Amino acid sequence: MTKIHPPSHRVAAFAIIFSSNGAVLLSRRAESGWWNLPGGGVEAHESVSEGIIREVREETGLEVAVTRLVGVYSKPQKHEVVLTFECHVLGGELQITEESSEHQWFAPEQLPTEHFLPKHRERVLDALSNQPAAILRDQRSPSVGDHQSNHNQ
Repeated sequence: MTKIHPPSHRVAAFAIIFSSNGAVLLSRRAESGWWNLPGGGVEAHESVSEGIIREVREETGLEVAVTRLVGVYSKPQKHEVVLTFECHVLGGELQITEESSEHQWFAPEQLPTEHFLPKHRERVLDALSNQPAAILRDQRSPSVGDHQSNHNQ
């Protein structure tokens, strides 16, 4: 008899925040120096929307509201499901935090070409495509740690 194991996927949530002129907010991770969308893991006691609001506040100092679900991204090699939301700013001010050493607004056509993961670029492009329904995608591309390991070899 085959034993069935319960799923053990981590849930993460990331925010795509556009300015009034259409620029997207990216944060530079303090530990890696890579540009990322604000976000991270949803805690066991949180709803997904509570998790993304908390992560954005912790990483940027901004208070946001969730506007829409952009996409659901499956990362089977990491046992992770990533939900990416478009959010808008309600208040707060951008600030440097333990997790983020810099924040910058980028026009979509001027997203960084270095130190910016392709999967985060793909999520921004998905948001810009204005699909009527959320996108479902497998994202098997490497993470920052994988890029650093390959670069150091």
